[in-house]
Amino acid sequence: MSRPKRPGRPRTIRSIRVLVLRLAKENPSWGYRRIHGELLVLGIKVAASTVWQILADAGIDPAPERASSTWAQFLRSQAEVLLACDFTGARMYVLAVIEHAHRRIRILGATPHPTAEWVTQAARNLVMDLEDAGYRARFPIRDRDGKFPHLFDVILADASIEVALSGVQMPRMNSIVER
Repeated sequence: MSRPKRPGRPRTIRSIRVLVLRLAKENPSWGYRRIHGELLVLGIKVAASTVWQILADAGIDPAPERASSTWAQFLRSQAEVLLACDFTGARMYVLAVIEHAHRRIRILGATPHPTAEWVTQAARNLVMDLEDAGYRARFPIRDRDGKFPHLFDVILADASIEVALSGVQMPRMNSIVER
């Protein structure tokens, strides 16, 4: 004896519902669209509205308030550990670093032709200067200028300083140095 078919869309598979709820629990700042995107990456094809409905049925806000901050709020909250660095000039390149919290400028050097070796040595000198001064920088912001060799980031990473690259075509992200 077979059951009569229920009208409407078939129920979502239980394992998918469990996964959606697990993702929501482990990542409370994710909304239904982010969870939907993660499911697609995993090869699970369900509609975003289905994810929304699963969360709503479980009493979870499908679109929670985002805890992320704006770029300006991030800079203010992290000012004590932020550096901004860039090359300035046209005929003579000056590699400068600014401590966001105190607006102290450190001139790492000047040269008409910045080479990878020169910039790498400037990074080593910066790390030593920061250690001597007791300044615990965590995030230097820099643009994607080709004058910064890969070793620049590696040397800073070895000192537990994580380089944050400014966005592509977003000059205001590192405008403090540009000024």
